[in-house]
Amino acid sequence: MKIGIVCYPTYGGSGVVATELGKGLAQKGHSVHFITYSQPARLLNFTENVYYHEVSSPDYPLFEYTPYETALASKMVDVVSYEKLDLLHVHYAIPHAAVAYMAKKILLAQGTYIPVVTTLHGTDITLVGKNASYAPVVSFSINKSDGVTAVSESLKQDTYNSFDINNHIEVIPNFIDFSRFRKTNKDHFKKAIAPNGEKILVHVSNFRKVKRVDDVVHIFKKVYSKIPSKLLLIGDGPERQSVERTCREIGLCHEIRFLGKQQAVEELLAIADLFIIPSASESFGLAALEAMACEVPIISSDVGGLTEVNIHGQTGFLSKVGDIDDMAKNAIHLLQTEELHQKFRVNALAQAQKFDIGNILPLYEKYYERVIQEATVNQ
Repeated sequence: MKIGIVCYPTYGGSGVVATELGKGLAQKGHSVHFITYSQPARLLNFTENVYYHEVSSPDYPLFEYTPYETALASKMVDVVSYEKLDLLHVHYAIPHAAVAYMAKKILLAQGTYIPVVTTLHGTDITLVGKNASYAPVVSFSINKSDGVTAVSESLKQDTYNSFDINNHIEVIPNFIDFSRFRKTNKDHFKKAIAPNGEKILVHVSNFRKVKRVDDVVHIFKKVYSKIPSKLLLIGDGPERQSVERTCREIGLCHEIRFLGKQQAVEELLAIADLFIIPSASESFGLAALEAMACEVPIISSDVGGLTEVNIHGQTGFLSKVGDIDDMAKNAIHLLQTEELHQKFRVNALAQAQKFDIGNILPLYEKYYERVIQEATVNQ
């Protein structure tokens, strides 16, 4: 198949999943064409069967805001027409699903029918999409897509509960590439960070309010009071300065490292003893899954897709959003009970293996084929 993928080319979950999906499909022989405003963060090296088409938005004095959506629609039309694509797969409802509908109508006027699959990832539904400024467009775009997928059962239900949707939503979960995310021997690295055998706690996110990174620091404070430990904060975003202030206020900056965005996050996960993700909302919890693939138990909130990834009492523990005391208690219990900690490591890996990319890619291929076939019949 010839597949066009439209996504945000950032470190966020939707961009990561879209890019890794495209790379995986390309390795299976499909031609994959990324259509974005910059090269995706996970698309750094040459990959056979992968093509990149940059969306350029001219800056005219007439426009207060650059009309990116118009440029994107035009680029979609151009790539579909020239490359003879079989299907467009757009990730994130806003604005990609709406723009894809526009491109689809333009192409139809030119005698070309292109099926569109929209994948819902989370905040496009649970946060941004609920805003009255966007909600009608989100509902319309989802209903007009030839196929719709969601990354978790939780997100599927949120979508039906929040919008007037009459289209079927297929659940195809996020996935993990075990050729990259696996526990490797990084003892020399661990010794550099924790020279006296301290436990290493890790958090990875885009530092938005919904991630509750302040909670991570407060949880760490309670753990540190009982167990010698270090905290690695990976990522960057709007809340970083606030979190840095919290770190200084509690007087533990010497034990907390802000590492910013990291390309080789798997090397840091390989030395972690515990992963903390106390988010107020998570459609899936890809960061948690990546940690579990590296055999790291999870301390998380009990929201959204996290309950489908982190199994309470087996791969980690779930707590109510904002319940710092319970999360800290669970973390301390795990870190102080070596036999249980090792058992949870094994369980975390076993759970993560269910989401191996090798298991998920065929689901997308089968779904694409079904959408193309139905589009051909209904055309």
